[in-house]
Amino acid sequence: MDVTSLGFRTDLALLTASGSTVEDRGTHLVVRTPANPTYHWGNFILLAEPPVLGGEREVVGAFHAEFPDARHVSIGIDTPDLAPESSAGFEAAGLVVDVAAVLTASALQPPRDVDAEVRPLRSASDWESRARLSAAIEERDDVESHLTFARGRNVQEQALIDAGRGTRFGVFVDNEVVSTAAVFTTEEGVARFQSVETHTAHRRKGLAAAAVHAAGRHALEHLGARTLVIVADDDGEAIGIYRRLGFADTERQLMLERRHGDRSSLDG
Repeated sequence: MDVTSLGFRTDLALLTASGSTVEDRGTHLVVRTPANPTYHWGNFILLAEPPVLGGEREVVGAFHAEFPDARHVSIGIDTPDLAPESSAGFEAAGLVVDVAAVLTASALQPPRDVDAEVRPLRSASDWESRARLSAAIEERDDVESHLTFARGRNVQEQALIDAGRGTRFGVFVDNEVVSTAAVFTTEEGVARFQSVETHTAHRRKGLAAAAVHAAGRHALEHLGARTLVIVADDDGEAIGIYRRLGFADTERQLMLERRHGDRSSLDG
């Protein structure tokens, strides 16, 4: 299966580089991250195209067949659009349909100055602080399970850093990571941002823009990147930050899911 979506193509490149596996079934891919089974978008299926109308529950069943122990459902579709009837079918099957914006930039506008230290994560305490930040901003009932997931994701990112693919920047206030962004190369000349996160108590202070800008400059100046790729929800605050930094809408990324242990039904 040839993946055409820039969003999913860069996702898959980073997942496989950090230890995930991808099984090609012709009509779909099965992506597994055995080291982190609660990583929703490290354990998912990617369809080449939407199912025939009425086949939405069958697709959900296929996910459960591939991941019988999973307490979530994550399904991507390698097309930018979904017919209203198909969207309704997936929603009736209990999934949330999310169409995200994939944005790109070849240069970045400088953000406003911030009264905080902006630098790469280096020590074990830096990475643990990042895990605590991730758990703090997620509306989940089971904080400990999310900390386990966040620590596992840290290990995957550290493998990418050790391979020279990029790094994660943090914005530090009182020695705690309160905002963070990572960027890693996925193919020649292309670098993809990962998990831009900001603590709710530190939003609207320009910190996320500072983290993204620092990571993006690193990719452009030290990783040979010519195209930066970032993904954002259409209706979130983040997309405005990215556009002000110079990112422009390029395509759409279609994702469907049902989360476990979340007070809301949306995943970040």
